[in-house]
Amino acid sequence: MGLTLHRDKVRMLSAPPGKKIVLHVGCGSPRPEHLHPSFRGSEWHEVRLDINPRVRPDIVASIVDLAPVPSDSVDAVWSSHNLEHVAAHEVPLVLSAFLRVLRPGGEALITLPDLQEAARLIAAGKLEDTAYMSPAGPIAPLDIVYGHRNSVARGNEFMGHRTGFTAKTLKQKLLDAGFVNVRIARPGEFAIWATARKPAG
Repeated sequence: MGLTLHRDKVRMLSAPPGKKIVLHVGCGSPRPEHLHPSFRGSEWHEVRLDINPRVRPDIVASIVDLAPVPSDSVDAVWSSHNLEHVAAHEVPLVLSAFLRVLRPGGEALITLPDLQEAARLIAAGKLEDTAYMSPAGPIAPLDIVYGHRNSVARGNEFMGHRTGFTAKTLKQKLLDAGFVNVRIARPGEFAIWATARKPAG
């Protein structure tokens, strides 16, 4: 049941006793595989947030404005391929919002496209060649940079990309937002992964 930006209801939202809350931003449709394995254990309670009401999130909101989510209210934020969908000037707002809603010592886990790897293929003249296969089908460097063309063509404008990152720029933006213990990985599959914590004190 979507909360549709109702502040009072969001304030009352809580995890079952003994469970930690992970805020799953840009959650998409309710599928178990959309939640990172780190948060699928019995100790976690997922709260789903998305701008698209058709995917039936718990909270309908943009990641640029997490006003419906109280400060210091979640133990983790899980963001999979979201930051590239906002404008470059909005990225600091999003990361500041992630930091605000986390409890002290809480962690953000973020993954997004690796533009440095996409650029390597583009420089080799492989703009529309398949870089890798995804559940949505073949993904080309053009999709990595600008968003999944087939989804956009079907009318899902939310799938367009408005900015991008390298490992270096993502790390710096997380540090600038006030996160600590920032760790960046580039394990392949044209993705950057980051973990970052809210200061405990």
